[in-house]
Amino acid sequence: MSQEVDQRMEQQRQAREARSGVGFGLAAYLMWGCFPLFFALFEGVPAWEILIHRVLWSCFFLVGLVSLLGRWAPIRAALAEPRRLGRVLGCAVLIGINWGLYIYAVESRQVLQASLGYFMTPLVNVALGLLVLRESMSRLQGAAVALAVAAIALQLLLLGELPWISLTLALSFGTYGLLRKQVPLDGLSGLFVETLLLLPLGLLALAWLSAVGASHFGEGGEVSALLVASGVITALPLLAFAGAARRLRLATLGFLMYLNPSVQFAIALLVFREPLSTVQLGTFVLIWLGLALYSFAAWQAHRRQPRLEA
Repeated sequence: MSQEVDQRMEQQRQAREARSGVGFGLAAYLMWGCFPLFFALFEGVPAWEILIHRVLWSCFFLVGLVSLLGRWAPIRAALAEPRRLGRVLGCAVLIGINWGLYIYAVESRQVLQASLGYFMTPLVNVALGLLVLRESMSRLQGAAVALAVAAIALQLLLLGELPWISLTLALSFGTYGLLRKQVPLDGLSGLFVETLLLLPLGLLALAWLSAVGASHFGEGGEVSALLVASGVITALPLLAFAGAARRLRLATLGFLMYLNPSVQFAIALLVFREPLSTVQLGTFVLIWLGLALYSFAAWQAHRRQPRLEA
């Protein structure tokens, strides 16, 4: 009887953890999806200047957050071995490129391309796993990647141009994920070390902007507050994602991941009124079909995994 009660209480605890995990996951991906609304507020501020402040204020905010959570041990361990920081520096450069290009996409009202890039990222991850890590690829995954290639070819042939913003966002974030797997740091600690490595360059760039009178920081209270807030909003969804990752299965997290580019897609059409041509729609349809195959393949692989008995 006591064992049944214990099992029932454990099931209830797991159900509560799962519900809170879904809540954290929804919060993280909704915040990421709504980023275009935030970065659209920077009227007249160049994307690269916003990037500088995003790096600086992210780093400063994370100092307080890491101190509050008492998470300095893994960071000190990483910084104590400079020779092992090469991959972290690579991650920092890639995430900087990704952030900067994303801000540019919002400022130039190309959020549809940004959305397409993040829809493509899981398929890029599969391709990178095959090419770099020599991982095996199932037939369904191969078909999913083939559909992504067909989508890019469709735009190239019919529009005469590559969706370069989408491709660069997907490749930079996919490669970032590839390197990040090889870095023994959790999400929060890793982001702090990455921004810390970019901090000297950011401070030099800010000093140069101030010296030539091109800095927008300090010109007005609203713009300055937004620049500072860019660092805070970078860390908040990461914290929510960490809470979700601890409580949910990877399959559930993978499903929630599509919420981010879906929200961006809706914002691009409904808020920014970006035009969606027939060719662009066809590109999205091919990518969505590829994601459907990818998700089905992931679900099948999860079902085949042996379940541990209690």
